[in-house]
Amino acid sequence: MKQADYGFCVLPLIFSCAHSFTLCVFSAIRSNIDMTITMRTNFVAFVTVLFFSVLSPRMTAAQATAVDILLAALKLEPPVLLCGETVPVDDPQALERLEKEMLVSLGNRSQVILWLKRTTRYFPYIEQKLKENDLPDDIKYLAIAESALRMHAGSPKGAMGVWQLIPETARKYGLVVDAHFDQRRNLYLSTPAAMEYLKALYERFGSWSLSLAAYNMGEEGLEAEILEQGVASYYQLYLPLETQRFVFRILAIKRIVEAPRKHGFSLSPGDYYAPQDFSTVRVNAFTDLPIRLIASAAKTTFKSIKDFNPEIRGHYLAAGRRTVNIPDDGEAGFQDRLAAMIEADAKIRSQRVYVVKEGDSLSGIAQKFEVPLAALLIWNRIGLGKVIHPGQQLVIFPAAGGKETDLTKTAGDEDG
Repeated sequence: MKQADYGFCVLPLIFSCAHSFTLCVFSAIRSNIDMTITMRTNFVAFVTVLFFSVLSPRMTAAQATAVDILLAALKLEPPVLLCGETVPVDDPQALERLEKEMLVSLGNRSQVILWLKRTTRYFPYIEQKLKENDLPDDIKYLAIAESALRMHAGSPKGAMGVWQLIPETARKYGLVVDAHFDQRRNLYLSTPAAMEYLKALYERFGSWSLSLAAYNMGEEGLEAEILEQGVASYYQLYLPLETQRFVFRILAIKRIVEAPRKHGFSLSPGDYYAPQDFSTVRVNAFTDLPIRLIASAAKTTFKSIKDFNPEIRGHYLAAGRRTVNIPDDGEAGFQDRLAAMIEADAKIRSQRVYVVKEGDSLSGIAQKFEVPLAALLIWNRIGLGKVIHPGQQLVIFPAAGGKETDLTKTAGDEDG
């Protein structure tokens, strides 16, 4: 609707509302009703109707603009390429599949904004690794399709991380996935593994559309469908519904991220997330090391260490020679501070030992010392179902003012 047309819609409503308002006033007088209250009530109603009468065309115009953006997003300028391969959008079915993914993605505008904001934080590293491995730059959009660039994204099938690798595939390409570490959650560790996997898929299938489909559904399953259907084109294969959408979803993401303004997203440079800057230090842990000590030595928080090292599970860094990412300003003097904290923590732990007695239970001990049961489990690295026995030593850190009776001093573990 044009701006000039607004008056033709609004004026009749104004006259109608004014007429009703006048009638209400005279009715109030005739009925000896408090005219002030009646006028006030009807005036509010009049203004409300008038407001929405004026606003309604503008809302319609905004909606029309949104529709125009969606329709413009569906206009294609051939050739349409993904990973350097032509997408057959001249095929009506292929075109419909692409349009669906475009509209679905654009319908979730808040999610697209997060995609865009995260690209500046993670894409530079991914692009660097793709170039080093001589892989198509478009592969970076696979990371958005899989996880929306979230480190801790998981699936019901056990996939994890930015690249959504399952444990078997992750281990096959050199990642550690065990009780202490899940390197799939670390972009800087998992990206090289994902690159190797993608190269293996391309060598096996010879096209990127098929390689991406195999990445989604598994290479064995895709190969079986190719043999059974006698078709070697992703765009003509009948595959699981998720896989039939997968390549088109990646293409839709590519089109939106490469031209956000065209698709209705006007972000300024300051809207994007900054890259994460950190330093990498070596930690020689002779026994499992509390992450809180590493955080203190790095002059930061427990959360910061976990955020920089999402592969570390739980509250401890497993014993061994490890590398840990810490904030840049915590590197100078880190090793000296860590050594001093480990020594001090060992002395404190040696003075906070409780010897389990006959009839004790974990919950009973926690209650006795007025500490959370969860904290007791963390301090002693044991599970809730763990059976304790008389004579066993447990470390307990009573809260300020808490009970310290029955705590025994021991020789302790000077290595922490």
